[in-house]
This record gives sequence, C-alpha cells and structure tokens, in this order.
Amino acid sequence: MTNFLLAGGGTAGHVNPLLALADKIVARSASDQIWALGTAEGLEAELVPARGYQLLTIAKLPFPRGLGGYAIKFPAKFQATIKQVEKIILDKKIDVVVGFGGYASAPAYLAAKRTKVPFVVHEANALPGWANKLGSKFAAAVGVAFKATKLKNATFVGMPLRSEIEALANHSDQASARVHFGLDPETVTLLVTGGSLGAKRINETIEASRRVLNAAGIQVLHIVGGRSELPPVSEPGFVRIAYCDRMDLAISAADFAISRAGASTVSEFAAVGLPAAYVPYPVGNGEQRFNVTEIVAAGGSTMVLDSGFTPAYVASEIVPLMSNRRLLKAMSDGAKSVGVADGSERLLSLILGVL
Repeated sequence: MTNFLLAGGGTAGHVNPLLALADKIVARSASDQIWALGTAEGLEAELVPARGYQLLTIAKLPFPRGLGGYAIKFPAKFQATIKQVEKIILDKKIDVVVGFGGYASAPAYLAAKRTKVPFVVHEANALPGWANKLGSKFAAAVGVAFKATKLKNATFVGMPLRSEIEALANHSDQASARVHFGLDPETVTLLVTGGSLGAKRINETIEASRRVLNAAGIQVLHIVGGRSELPPVSEPGFVRIAYCDRMDLAISAADFAISRAGASTVSEFAAVGLPAAYVPYPVGNGEQRFNVTEIVAAGGSTMVLDSGFTPAYVASEIVPLMSNRRLLKAMSDGAKSVGVADGSERLLSLILGVL
C-alpha cells in the first residue's frame, strides 16, 4: 500500500491532471491511499470532493509582488503553512508527494524536503509557474506536459487526461455525439469554447458570425461559460449552452474547434486529433501562447491573438478551412502527431520509479 499526497489547485489546469492521476492510481491498486492538498478558495474545493477524494486545505498565500504589510507578514505565514503540511505528511504516513503547481504546491514541496519524503513535480504549461520552478530544484523527478518546457531534469510525460478523453483517442462515435447535442449527425461541426468561465471576445465574435457560418453549411456547438449573458439556443445548425458536463462528447462531435489555449484543452484536443484555432488568453504572463507552439508547428492548429479574432477572421480564415475536408484531415493528423493519450500512465510510471 502506498500513501499519496497530491498537491495543487486554484485553476482547472492544476486540478484536472491531479484528478486524472488519482483515478489512475485507484485503477492500479484499490489499497493505495490518496489525499489531495489545496485551498478552500480554489476549484479543488468543489471538484476534488465531487470526485470522491478527501481534500486537505491550507491557507491561500500568493507570493508577494511588492513591498507592503502583506509582504512583511508573508514569511511567517508561509513557514506556518509548511509546518502544517509537514504534520499532514507525518500523520498520514505519506510515501510520496506529487505537486501540480498552484498555491498548495510550494509548501508541499518544502514540507516534503524537510521530512525527507520524495516528491515529484508535474508542470502542465509550457511556461512553468514559480512554485514548480522552485520544486524542480529539489524534486526526485519532474514530469512536463510539453517538450519545450524548461525545467531542470524534466521528463516528457504529457498531460494526465480524464479516462473518457483517453478513450476518445482510440474510438469516437461522432454521429452519436452530435445527436446528443441536438445537431445533425452528417454536417461538419465547429466546437467553440472559452473554458469554464467563457471568453468574451470569442463569444461575441461567434454570435456576430452565426449567419456566415450557417451560410457555409457549418453547424456550431457553442459553450459560452457561466459568466456569459448570451441566452441558450437550440436550433438547426446552432446550439449554445452555458456549461457542458460531457466535454468528451463535445470534442467527439467536432471537426474543428475555436478555444482558449489552456494546457489541458490543448492536450486533450491533441490527444484525440481535434484541430483548432487557439485564441490565447491575453492577460497574465502569456503562458497560453507557448502551449500551442508545438501543435502549430506540426500543422495541427492555428493561433490568432485575442484582438485579431473578429467576424472578418472567421469569414476569411475559419470558413474556408472548415470547407476543405482534406485540409481538416491533414490538420487532425498533425494534431495527433504531437498528442499524448496516456499521460496519466506515464506520470504514474515516473512516480513509481521514484518509489
């Protein structure tokens, strides 16, 4: 029996691979014990218990970006959090810590180092975050989702994916997936998604492009996210929903996608060979642009800046592309050539090698 502490959270990009690895561990051995470490504010607070795993929470402590009262208090608070994780490691008799980045990972790495428990880092983005940069200096092993990720002694393992996405890489019933959403089973289909929260620019551009897409014979499944004010639509050739709890079917239904370039999304699309036009999130450190470098170079996708994703772009670039089935097939092959469908198994093998 092995006791695992999986640390990460904040965003779906950290939580989803954590859960995918947890599921793979359970599938391998029912006797293994898994605890997740996160914060009460991140997505893990909802997603981890919903998947049946116990979440242990610590304080959310963003790294100070400048001088001030918070920066002065930060070192003591951070040390207290590390002590809290040390106690968890000792009380639970943890054999290995696995971190995915986010607020919970840095304290977990340092606590593991102090208690002499081996830890493994997994970096989902091509441009690594500060917690994983720190952890990679002392880790027993480092796994990365993208080959271009610059971390010391990194091993390319790909992204741990949900089992239903892994299954799509081997078999997909596109017609049935389209029928599930009320779409025509025979019509070329565009999937549009901005992630769980949506993307204002993408949503507005697609809304303004409905007529030209319909005229081109392209049907659309548009997932707008929970924050969008656009109402649901279900009509021939166009379905709009706020949230999709069967993304595996949404991916299966599509011939092409328009999406943000989060690491999980890029990895899922590549694994199943779904070409896309990626519109990287324009705020933050720009890591989403780096996530698509390899897939674009392989001819599996295109990238357009947020400011350039307009109705004119849809008319001049997306419509001709989706009207060319030979090009869609070539792009699908290009996407799949860089995709990894067994990232969960590869990461688990890396961890077991450490143990």
